[in-house]
Amino acid sequence: MTRIKICGITREQDLHAVASCGADAIGLVFYAKSPRHVSLQQAVRLVSQVPPFVSVVGLFVNPTVDEVREVLANVALDVLQFHGDEPSVFCAQFGKPYLKAIRVKAGVDLVECAAEFSSAQGLLLDAFVEGTQGGTGESFDWALIPQNLALPVILSGGLHAGNVAAAIKQVRPYAVDVSSGVEIAKGIKDAAKIAAFIQEVKQIDIQLS
Repeated sequence: MTRIKICGITREQDLHAVASCGADAIGLVFYAKSPRHVSLQQAVRLVSQVPPFVSVVGLFVNPTVDEVREVLANVALDVLQFHGDEPSVFCAQFGKPYLKAIRVKAGVDLVECAAEFSSAQGLLLDAFVEGTQGGTGESFDWALIPQNLALPVILSGGLHAGNVAAAIKQVRPYAVDVSSGVEIAKGIKDAAKIAAFIQEVKQIDIQLS
C-alpha cells in the first residue's frame, strides 16, 4: 500500500484531520523562509497531539548542525528530511533515519543521487522551481523517474486528489507527499481536501493490488 505523508502542518486541527483520515506521517517545516514554518514551541505542541503509529518528519533546508540538534533536543522527530544542498555525510550524522529531497528536472541523474545518498531511507522527488526549495504546488514529468531506483521513492510536487491516482499508477512510489494540494491557504489545510486525497490513494491501491 502506498504510504501517505501530509507536509507543512501548522495547526492542531489540521493534525487531527490528517490522523483521522489515515495518513502515515506528518511533516513539520523548520525552515524560516517557508510560509509553513513552525517554531520550536509550535512543534512541541503539535507533536504532543500526534497519535500512535503516525510518524513525525522534520523538514530542513541547508541547516547548521546546531540548528538540527536544537530541534532534536526539543521535538520528538522520527525522520529527518533534507531539502537543500546537504551532502550525505551531513544528513547521516544525527542518528536518525533521513530522506533526501531531489528537485527533479531534465538532466538530473536520479540513479547517481540514489548512490550518493545510499544511507537515506528514500529519495523524495519534488519539482525543480528556480529559487524555491519545495512547496510550490508544481509537478514535474514523472517519466524522468527511472524504474527500480536503489532507494524507495517518495513522490512529491503538485499532487492533489485529482492527479494522485494517475501518479501512483505511473510511478508506483513507496509513498506520496502532499502539502499545497490539500490547502486553502499556505500552511492552512482543508479537512475535505485531505480526506479526498487519502481516499484517492487508497482506491487506486485497491485497483492495483
